[in-house]
Amino acid sequence: MADDAVGKAGRAAAGFGCLLGLAALALQAGLTIPAGMANGRSLGGAILFYLSFFTILSNGVLAAVHLATASRAPALAVLRRPAVRAGMMAAMLFVMAFYHFVLAASWAPAGWFKVADVALHYATPLHYAGWWLIFAPHGRTSWRSAGAMAAWPFAYALYAIARGAVVGEYPYPVLDAAALGYGRVAANVAGLLALFLLLCLVVIAADRRLGAVSRR
Repeated sequence: MADDAVGKAGRAAAGFGCLLGLAALALQAGLTIPAGMANGRSLGGAILFYLSFFTILSNGVLAAVHLATASRAPALAVLRRPAVRAGMMAAMLFVMAFYHFVLAASWAPAGWFKVADVALHYATPLHYAGWWLIFAPHGRTSWRSAGAMAAWPFAYALYAIARGAVVGEYPYPVLDAAALGYGRVAANVAGLLALFLLLCLVVIAADRRLGAVSRR
């Protein structure tokens, strides 16, 4: 099934998803960067801190995936590949689940921080899940795609740990090598990657099942 199988309704929903993601990212940037500067960070340091979170980076990639679908731009064709779309499905489910079950109890945002928090951890993942289930062409991923799909969180973990070693801060407690040691962090990363890989397999299984149903 070709990428053009995403019809007008699917492209419109993708366009909305892109705008939703960009608005949520802009709101979070407008809150995080000034707050960081008020706490003594430079502008560059505050921006890099904002860009240190898996949620922020994943939502940025998701907005680009939505844009690729909405615009059908040839230069963005790689973002319309079935494995990329399925990988983002797994990534956004991971963002929502990790926040809800691990991080949410550790802080209580209020006001616009709460709005940004809900938008980035719940609204964008749920919108994309709905889009992927309803509009994405299905039945074109293979089990071998799971490794490539899991490359994104693995690359992020390496980036976050390397950045932390340089600047002395980590975006998530499970990656805090200064407090936990590299051995414990490596075990945490391995466990989280195993969970992510399981999510990838579930997404691939759903994709293959939906593809089989659509061909009946």
